[in-house]
Amino acid sequence: QVQLVESGGGLVQAGGSLRLSCAASGRTFSTYVMGWFRQAPGKEREFVAAISRSAGSTVRAGSVQGRFTISRDNTKNTVYLQMNSLKPEDTAVYYCAADRDPVTVVPATTPDEYDYWGQGTQVTVSS
Repeated sequence: QVQLVESGGGLVQAGGSLRLSCAASGRTFSTYVMGWFRQAPGKEREFVAAISRSAGSTVRAGSVQGRFTISRDNTKNTVYLQMNSLKPEDTAVYYCAADRDPVTVVPATTPDEYDYWGQGTQVTVSS
């Protein structure tokens, strides 16, 4: 089992930047595909970005293309989400998640594919 702890959320003005971090416990971090999701009030949880075990493959939602970048450092058991040019519609609780399935090659974009979740960090973008 892995525990995930997100940090880096906060309040930022539109056009600003934030970098989220997700620290994982344990020594098997490099075996997990990692993803970021977000959930705004009254809405379903939606995919943001995901990264393969070796960081050789990344996937991003169309709504964040060109603005958000996912990365990971397996030596630090941490996955990051760099968010630039933030918009009010990016306001949500952001969650990191881990997919432990060794068969996964292309990072999944649906929440059901992920096995472990962090508690979330709030991101609020003011207009």
